[in-house]
Formats: sequence, C-alpha cells, structure tokens
Amino acid sequence: MKIREYVEDLKAKSAAELEEELVAAKKELFNLRFQNATNQLDNTSRIKEVRKNIARIQTVIVEKTANAAK
Repeated sequence: MKIREYVEDLKAKSAAELEEELVAAKKELFNLRFQNATNQLDNTSRIKEVRKNIARIQTVIVEKTANAAK
C-alpha cells in the first residue's frame, strides 16, 4: 500500500479505530524490536516503517481532535 493511500485510509477511520490501529502498531514494533534483539529479524527496515506508521497515526489523531475542538 502506498503511503498516500495509507494516510487517506487513516483519515477515513474513526477515533476509536485509530486508537486500535495505534495499539496494534505499537505491539508490532515491540515484537520487531524483540526479534531484532534476539537476532531473529530478517528485514530490519520494517522497524523504521512501523515507527513512521505510528507517527502517521498519531498525526491523524491530533488533526481529528484539533478539528473537533474548532
């Protein structure tokens, strides 16, 4: 999935769905870090991708709360 499509998909979701997605991404990041520490991770670039996705999700959450406050 392209980044732009992913962000548009995030913007279409509700706040509760975004929170669920954020929790899932953080769990995935934890698991990737654990695998990396035990030398079981083959694709280390996935850690960077997940970190950026977490930032994207948090950005959309902040945007939605800012728009709701107006």
